[in-house]
Amino acid sequence: MFFYIAHRLFAAHDRSLAADLAQRLAAKVGAERLFLPFCDTNEEDLVAEVKGRRLFELDRERLGRLDVMIALLHGPSLGDGVCMEIGYAVASGVPVMVVTTDFQTYSLAEDGPRLDFPDPLIQAVATRVVRIASLGVLDLVEQPDRSRFEIFRARNLAQVDAALDAAVEAVVGLPDRPGRRWSPSPAPGSYVLVEASPYASWGHDHLAEACLAAGHAVAVPGRFAAPDPVTAGLDDLTAACSASRLLVDVSGPETPPGAALLIGAAAASGVRIAACVPRPTFTHAHGREPNWRNLMIQYAVADRLDSREALLSWLAA
Repeated sequence: MFFYIAHRLFAAHDRSLAADLAQRLAAKVGAERLFLPFCDTNEEDLVAEVKGRRLFELDRERLGRLDVMIALLHGPSLGDGVCMEIGYAVASGVPVMVVTTDFQTYSLAEDGPRLDFPDPLIQAVATRVVRIASLGVLDLVEQPDRSRFEIFRARNLAQVDAALDAAVEAVVGLPDRPGRRWSPSPAPGSYVLVEASPYASWGHDHLAEACLAAGHAVAVPGRFAAPDPVTAGLDDLTAACSASRLLVDVSGPETPPGAALLIGAAAASGVRIAACVPRPTFTHAHGREPNWRNLMIQYAVADRLDSREALLSWLAA
């Protein structure tokens, strides 16, 4: 089996956490059976004509031949690149183990079902979630001189250790290629799936209206309003992988997690994808071209739409 560790990689603590997981897993399965992004793409030192695209190609090549994905997800902002990778893996029939130390749970209504993640799609597609939500407990009798800050740090590290050890134990015990929790339609549909921004006002969806006005059949995700958001999330995933086109509003500080996951799933399924981003935030890194979104999103998307005119042109094509 070949293992892929998906994680946020922009800050040192995120990369260190992923490296710690990789080291522990390598001790069980062998380092040659692991792929760790940034580390194994030599991201800091890589030289390429279009570096961002080359990094996307290297990651996608590994995504095309993995057997198990382990994704590190923490907090309400899950990382759009990671979520895109999760969607790609799930649509390829790959089991995804999710690891989190988030102490919050989430619901779409005050009295709605509690979820481990803010978008029910993550819960829906995960083969298993390893969640260690509490600080570790230390024996302080042998360490009476430690400051409260040292103790707090140690309890956090103990929590991380417990989560990573539980993840390694769980992923090593997974059967080879367990069956999918969802089933794509046998043939592509002739509709556009429109994933609106969760930041937009309820009931206002100009993208779906534009598609209908252009003569397209339209489907819209139902997970945010469904009594059972997890089951509805699987329906949304099926719709994304079976659509003729996927139109996604990626507005916000980063692509919303569910939208990023659907982009990955559609990309793995050969669906044509357009991202609506009228006001992008560009990111910059040494030796890399400016990116208008996480590079896993930017290069998975065939068309970037920044105006109504661009949207109408895409719908007419």
